[in-house]
Amino acid sequence: MSSTSSKNWLLAAVCLAALGMPLSFTGPAVVLPAIHGALGGSPVQLNWVTNAFMLSFGATLMAAGALADAYGRKRVFLQGLAVVALSSALLTLAPGIVAFDLARALQGLGSAAAFAAGTAALAQVFDGAARTRAFSLIGTSFGVGLSCGAILSGWLAETFGWQAVMLSPGAVSLAALCIAAPGMRESRNLQAMGLDLPGTVSFTAALSLLTLGVLQAPDSGWGSAWVLGALAGAVLMGAAFIAIERRVAHPMLDLSLLRIPRFVGVQLLAAAPAYGFVVLLVLLPIRFIGLEGRSALEAGSFMFALSGPILIVPTLAASLAHRFSAGAISAAGLLACAAGLFWLGRCAPGAPLHELAGALLLIGAGIGLPWGLMDGLAVSVVPRERAGMASGIFNTVRVAGEGIALALVGAGLTALVAARLGPAASASQAAQRVTTGDLSQALALLPGMDRAALLQAYGAAFGTLLCVLAGVTVLTALVVFVFLRGEAPAHEPEPEEAAVALESPAR
Repeated sequence: MSSTSSKNWLLAAVCLAALGMPLSFTGPAVVLPAIHGALGGSPVQLNWVTNAFMLSFGATLMAAGALADAYGRKRVFLQGLAVVALSSALLTLAPGIVAFDLARALQGLGSAAAFAAGTAALAQVFDGAARTRAFSLIGTSFGVGLSCGAILSGWLAETFGWQAVMLSPGAVSLAALCIAAPGMRESRNLQAMGLDLPGTVSFTAALSLLTLGVLQAPDSGWGSAWVLGALAGAVLMGAAFIAIERRVAHPMLDLSLLRIPRFVGVQLLAAAPAYGFVVLLVLLPIRFIGLEGRSALEAGSFMFALSGPILIVPTLAASLAHRFSAGAISAAGLLACAAGLFWLGRCAPGAPLHELAGALLLIGAGIGLPWGLMDGLAVSVVPRERAGMASGIFNTVRVAGEGIALALVGAGLTALVAARLGPAASASQAAQRVTTGDLSQALALLPGMDRAALLQAYGAAFGTLLCVLAGVTVLTALVVFVFLRGEAPAHEPEPEEAAVALESPAR
């Protein structure tokens, strides 16, 4: 196989892996009611269907990059793809919801390994403008998966059942593995320092305990010993992580980067899509299918209105960056997203697509502006020799922030619905059922309430939640504008140099 052919096949394999990752995220949200019907589970266990994947992916991304550099990028890439394929099969065979959630966590580990090692391998074989084009194709592949994932999952669910949705990321990963295995060359960093094991363990424990505490709070109460213990453990593990990173010779996270204002601004920007956009990829399918009774395919078409702009708007943002500062573009996008959230919050459950389309498109287009700039900004705000670590921190903040945002927003929505249902003893349990799409069980817990009244209560709570998210997004826009306004520092790399930082989220 020629060198050029080998490079192109490797690029195709990594693009396929990038295409499969958003399928792993959006698909389960579309079929969550069907998963509940088949496997049962409490509201907390159903929340872990999404959070288990996001948590394991975000918490191990930098560690996976370090392992790929030290032990071989091809080895880790192929093993990651194999784990995704295996876990996808296990999801369809799970005897219960707990086993299903564990398989989802395994799927997140495989996705982190494939993403970290695949992008690192690409950076070794492409240079200059070719590298920029290669990573642009990866971003496009991810955008296609994100934009079309919901509607594809809806079609698969209606045609073949929810199991087909679970198998789709595995099928894509197997195709990527078959393409990469024959011709991909092995590479490693001979100067790699290996894995910061104490830092990785403490970081993962802190994220896990925080997510566990937040997800358990609606069921046990924020003052329960179980929740308080989990949150206290998260604080202790977080403090331990900081202490470890200050002392080790080669930390997973260089804390001195936090002294750079523009770097901090980029981390806030990385977290913004989590609560302004990503949470809707989970909440809206539950609302459309579980509560409003729409088909999975119809819900997918609604979701395409939300995520479709991600295919187009980031390119517009890149062209605007030649005339306006990144801070101004990002802030404008976040303000548009906030306006869309406020608009969507005023749409009652059951509204037709033409009433929702404007709000959904505005949210997607608004978040698409910073989306097109974030990866380049992640490495442009630090000295060039520290760009790899900056990219790793950025990707970790982005993915881990999504998991935390999902947990917090889910708990907040449950609390708002419970407040709308009144002082009944079963209001909290009914609210948990509603927010996971189990309308029939919620009605059984509220014998004096009919479906219309329950949907009205949910709609009011959902509207309040979106107003809060809009306010947070506005605040983030202002802070990002202040931190990122003006010209980039002198050490900002050229676009083709900035793409180097994408070579490994753990460099």
